[in-house]
Amino acid sequence: MRILLTNDDGVNASGLKVLERIARRFSDDIWIVAPAEEQSGAGHSLTLTTPVRLRKLGERRFCVTGTPTDSVMMAIAHVMKDDPPSLILSGVNRGANLGEDVTYSGTVSAAMEGALAGIPSIALSQVYAREGMGDTVPFAAAEEWCEGVLRPLLAEPMAPRTLINVNFPALPPGQVRGVRVVRQGLRDYGRLRLVQRTDPRGYDYFWFGLGPMVETPGHSTDLEAVADGYVSVTPLHLDLTHSPSLGRLASLYP
Repeated sequence: MRILLTNDDGVNASGLKVLERIARRFSDDIWIVAPAEEQSGAGHSLTLTTPVRLRKLGERRFCVTGTPTDSVMMAIAHVMKDDPPSLILSGVNRGANLGEDVTYSGTVSAAMEGALAGIPSIALSQVYAREGMGDTVPFAAAEEWCEGVLRPLLAEPMAPRTLINVNFPALPPGQVRGVRVVRQGLRDYGRLRLVQRTDPRGYDYFWFGLGPMVETPGHSTDLEAVADGYVSVTPLHLDLTHSPSLGRLASLYP
């Protein structure tokens, strides 16, 4: 298996080192093409107005002066064009990618780009507690549980234009309760927190805070699964069409 690793935290991120150790349990044919700098929140953006530069850091290891999407495109179209990857793993992200996070996440977007290219792709993220910020984020749950999560997924064919989003809870490995396959959740944007402060020069600035999760029967979403101490596994698809609305909207234009 030829595996491409990427992320949005940058080529030197701790989570990428964790992912490389995990990937080597499956294959020795590991390639890394990742952003040169952190690109968290870049979403599925593509660099179009400035040049993208590729730098070789070592054997099968490259960085790109661009977004996670740029990195995957560069890997498929240039670095690995003669023998493309059979699997793309994106992560392990420092922080959750749950609910509507997936629309902002560079980690998930890298997997989206792989799915668009017809390559099985999986995004992996490690949730952390408030006290585990910056370089102190513990990846122990991801490192311990990731292999067991990946093996069944890799044995199962993925539907076209789909990807898998995996989140590991902010718990020591022995306290993780198991794995749950759940749908994407939703936070209450009516209760979005906006924290306003004033800098030393007297100018206001703002921090965005996420609203609480919307609870569902049976706690059936990724937000709730992770909060309950489970690894969440969520299949996502790239067809954003809302099929139930097609007929109704078509009737507006007889």
